[in-house]
Amino acid sequence: MRMSIFGKIASAMVAALVLAALPASAAEIIDVTGRRVEIALPAKRVLLGEARQIHVAAALKGEHVFDTIVGWRDDLLKKDPDSYAAYVERFPEIEKLPRFGYIPSGDFSLEAAIALKPEVLTLNLEAQQAVEESGFIEKAASAGIAVVYLDFRVDPAANSEKSVEILGQLFGAEAKAREFIDYRNAQIALVTDRLKKAGEIARPKVFIERSPGITGDVVCCRTFGPANFGKMVEEAGGHNIGSDVVKGTFGDLNPEQLIVSDPDHVIITGSNWSAESDLNQFVSVGRGADAAAAEDRLRGLMQRPGFPGLKAVKEGNVHAVWHQFYGAPYEFIPIQQFAKWFHPELFADIDPDRTFREFHEKFLPVTYRAGYFASLPKSGE
Repeated sequence: MRMSIFGKIASAMVAALVLAALPASAAEIIDVTGRRVEIALPAKRVLLGEARQIHVAAALKGEHVFDTIVGWRDDLLKKDPDSYAAYVERFPEIEKLPRFGYIPSGDFSLEAAIALKPEVLTLNLEAQQAVEESGFIEKAASAGIAVVYLDFRVDPAANSEKSVEILGQLFGAEAKAREFIDYRNAQIALVTDRLKKAGEIARPKVFIERSPGITGDVVCCRTFGPANFGKMVEEAGGHNIGSDVVKGTFGDLNPEQLIVSDPDHVIITGSNWSAESDLNQFVSVGRGADAAAAEDRLRGLMQRPGFPGLKAVKEGNVHAVWHQFYGAPYEFIPIQQFAKWFHPELFADIDPDRTFREFHEKFLPVTYRAGYFASLPKSGE
């Protein structure tokens, strides 16, 4: 009997060693465009076509997130340097990780990418037209590089969950992807379920302005339609006035329309765009942002023509939200914060800061630092 047990143990050990030696198995991924992509999974060499996808990849792989990433786009460093600094602080070696440009801008080097021998390149959906018109997919395929489209921005309600699942497949982290999705959905439901139970409640009119103060003149009014931040406003119990005019993801609201709409709340999106801005009047919110400096910038933007007379400005309902929430499936955080701004009594017990801190501790390998929102003080405060 004893020999039999030892024999079974030995057989199991041999089987485990054989499995470990086997290459990744060929599989098929269906990306967010419906394309069927054949690739060995999990991928051993991944090139991130947008570095900000690290916000998801890190949630799936934790301390091992960079084990299989061989390069990434330069957007995290340029558009979200505070997050980049957080990852460099935890993984100093990534400062040497090769960086690439953006395909639609024409500054992506396929030759340099090929030299890294990636198995897969992940791209954002908004790059699709430029990629296909240039024949990029065929050129990459001839070099053994599969292209997979993800989407956290154009239609996140339809594609975010699928995109997380795809990254789970690529990184061999399907179970963690499911855990991530379940957590995200549960945090959104804390707001949406309570709104349903509350029945008919007044929805404040909300104007959310997309990234003013980066470049050129500080003009108004780039905004969101019914997707992305526009949908977050609706899920939080507000009415996004941009959806009345803009039918796509982004669009422009005429300044006169803003004055006529006279919103109850004004929210602008901001980030640390110091690497790209020639105007430097944006509101820098994000990881570890300076709250006083953010308030000063926000106050300055409310001095533009038309804004001082708005109900939201007069009553002190002016806010800023981290712009990068619009491209990562972390929307449960702004939905919770918006709900507190729109319906403070109904959501008095919800604490978005606590939620985001918990999310970092549960999923991410980097430490949490507050600073993702800012508000002007109300009159008398």
